[in-house]
Amino acid sequence: MTTRQQAAATVIVSALVIAGAHLIGATVAHADDVKPSVPPGTEPSASAPVAIDSNSPGLKIPQGGTLAPVKVLDIAEVVEDLGGEQRRQETNQTVMMALQSEVLFPEDSAVFNAQAAARIQAIANEINQSKATRIRVFGFTDDQGSYEHGKELSKQRADAVQGELAKTVTDPNVVFDVRGYSEDYPIADNGTEEGRKKNRRVEITFPRGVG
Repeated sequence: MTTRQQAAATVIVSALVIAGAHLIGATVAHADDVKPSVPPGTEPSASAPVAIDSNSPGLKIPQGGTLAPVKVLDIAEVVEDLGGEQRRQETNQTVMMALQSEVLFPEDSAVFNAQAAARIQAIANEINQSKATRIRVFGFTDDQGSYEHGKELSKQRADAVQGELAKTVTDPNVVFDVRGYSEDYPIADNGTEEGRKKNRRVEITFPRGVG
């Protein structure tokens, strides 16, 4: 086998190893049976592996050949409290906190309830510890009611959370990306009230601190 053929075989086998690692990460990336969709700007940095023919003779490693170093992609750890009111997802790069709308706002409202400020301030303190300078605040609703009303309400709620975060986040150079997505990008089944409750949420995402 030529040197070029050996190199090609090594690259293909490496792609299989990366694909396996990617699939392992996918199994722990969420707490629900429904696979969550991903809002724009939050996609994994790595592209999906190319399709590989498992029967290809070119997958055989030549004598003396070695595999490329294993690279783990986008494994996420998810912790959700018993009532599902708060959900934390961590990757090697980011922390995402999802708060159900019911723990922050009355029904169909963007005005905070009495407990909301304390929850958001706790997240802001963690942002300070992480020294994050860019924070995403995304609002979401379920699929009940009109799409346009959901988009307006989800943006108003995201704006309210951003305003409360800004009171505690100390870095004057921090940049907020605030959006409302209505019923887009559900993380649970909108066919049940339990699923709709999880989909009515505000997500706060920031870079994970070093160390």
